[in-house]
Amino acid sequence: MIRIVYNALFLLFFCCSAPFYFLKMLRRGNWRGGFGQRFGLYSREFRDKLRARRVVWLHAVSVGEVNVCAELIRALEPRLPGFHLIVSTTTSTGMERLRADLPERITKVYYPIDLHWIVQRALRVIHPEAFILIEAEIWPNLLWRLQRDQVPTAVVNARLSDRSYRGYRKHGWLFRALFASFAYIGAQNRHDAERLREIGYPEAAIAIPGALKFDAAKPPAAPRLNAGDLLRRCGWKPGAPLLVGGSTHDGEEIALARIAQALRKQFPNLFLVLVPRHMERRGRVSAALRKLGEPFLLRSALSALKESPAPCGCLVVDTTGELVDFYREATIVFVGKSLTAKGGQNPIEPGALGKAMVFGPNMQNFKAVARAFVDGDGARQVKDATELQAELANLLADVDECKTMGARARQVVEDNQGAVLRTVDGVLAKLTEAGVVGTPKTREPSQA
Repeated sequence: MIRIVYNALFLLFFCCSAPFYFLKMLRRGNWRGGFGQRFGLYSREFRDKLRARRVVWLHAVSVGEVNVCAELIRALEPRLPGFHLIVSTTTSTGMERLRADLPERITKVYYPIDLHWIVQRALRVIHPEAFILIEAEIWPNLLWRLQRDQVPTAVVNARLSDRSYRGYRKHGWLFRALFASFAYIGAQNRHDAERLREIGYPEAAIAIPGALKFDAAKPPAAPRLNAGDLLRRCGWKPGAPLLVGGSTHDGEEIALARIAQALRKQFPNLFLVLVPRHMERRGRVSAALRKLGEPFLLRSALSALKESPAPCGCLVVDTTGELVDFYREATIVFVGKSLTAKGGQNPIEPGALGKAMVFGPNMQNFKAVARAFVDGDGARQVKDATELQAELANLLADVDECKTMGARARQVVEDNQGAVLRTVDGVLAKLTEAGVVGTPKTREPSQA
């Protein structure tokens, strides 16, 4: 009965939300490639590539999870000889990162929409011998089918936001049987492990290897973009203070612009870089900055300009995959989705680069990570925009403290690394117990 109700409600929701879903894909671009994969439709070349192969399937929702997944695959692949690894993602930006970070031999695919006939179609082609989720994104139809086919399933880097925890506790009767089928659950910390146990994950399967994102935060050896040169074209003077707002959400760009305008009375050369989490918001961000009277340039427009534009004090980065390169140049980083929105973005990436960080009160999605940085004096947490302005002023006035904070942030990252190898050890131990690793047989394709 639960499955019937879920599929009826999901189909209704999908039909109602499809226009908005596809419009969002259209705005982000690059939606045509692999579009059929979302419906379990694969090319002959794809099918031939998987024929008679033993498959382990990993799923990473978007860019943040993809970074973790890439590190996991690098450690896992050498220890799974004879297996072919497939990694799926939900977003086009996630797919771009997968293609950039992983070799061609790792198959990349879009995750199928969770309607039972689409899931069946996908599993008949992929027929994995094991399935690994990066963080706890639960799609019941796929998990029910894997459970029915006795495919060992693991979730790694698992965490629960306060909202998810309350929801799962309230509707636990819907999920407990599904959660009970997981062979391995790798929690980020003891707090998350206890919460996972409370909502129905089997205690014997729960381990605490730590947060994989600390391992995934290793910056690329070489920058993909010469952000310094690009900023100089905009009017930034090398050595001048540079404030980078990373993965900002609605309201945060205008708050940072107001703060920058106020701080320029004391620091006239202060340059602001805004990197909205969703580049399709550039129109609204641009309109807000014009209304405020803040001269700015769009990153996407710079490539088309043959001559250097008129100098300004703000750059809006409306392209993807370049945030880390602007972090490299930053004096101070503001971590987005923490001031006017809830949840917070990942502070580990700027921490790994040795940057002083400030974030707002809403770091629920990275509670333990944020606490580690604050306790290690590698970041400052503020209550509101007024406190944010005061904290930024203090840090900009003390360049040595900024550098020292950045060094402490890097140390926090280094002290917390190693979770990837502990996770791989745990997953492989469970796959060995299940008879997946160590047996030469090939799993038969799932039948409809």
